[in-house]
Amino acid sequence: MHGGPIFHEVQKFPLRRTAVAVIIPPCAMLGLLIYQVVLGHPWGKHPMSNASIIGWTVFLWALYARLLTVRLGTDVRDGELILAMRGMWRRWRIPLADITSAEEISFDPVRDFGGFGIRSGRAATSYIASSHEGVLVRLSSGKTVVVGSERPAELVAALGGVGMRLRSGR
Repeated sequence: MHGGPIFHEVQKFPLRRTAVAVIIPPCAMLGLLIYQVVLGHPWGKHPMSNASIIGWTVFLWALYARLLTVRLGTDVRDGELILAMRGMWRRWRIPLADITSAEEISFDPVRDFGGFGIRSGRAATSYIASSHEGVLVRLSSGKTVVVGSERPAELVAALGGVGMRLRSGR
């Protein structure tokens, strides 16, 4: 079975505070590049070579641009729940046969899981991008996964195709 996805969602990460924090190293390197390479003032007792400064500056700006494009993709297809950090080359696959239950939940990402992104804790592993709602998925192994979703009812319905016990809060 290689049909299209039963459920597909892509979420952006909230970038307001994160973008400001992540831009500090590239800006610092740009300042160093201007000070040492452009103005000709070596920085420190053992300054980096100009080529190293240029290389690191380009690398940090490329990394910053890449981090701004990261998205959390959620797909249900071909008997799997697929969670992908698009832009980071990482994908997690959970066979639908391993899911024992799925239910809609509301949460505070910072209070309940320590923030956005992929978080592992004693209670659950969470995949949260931008939503305060999601689906609590229990696996046959006893593990719990929280998937943030802006459309949790649709995700629960898509996961429901495997005949598991489902609860919808709506």
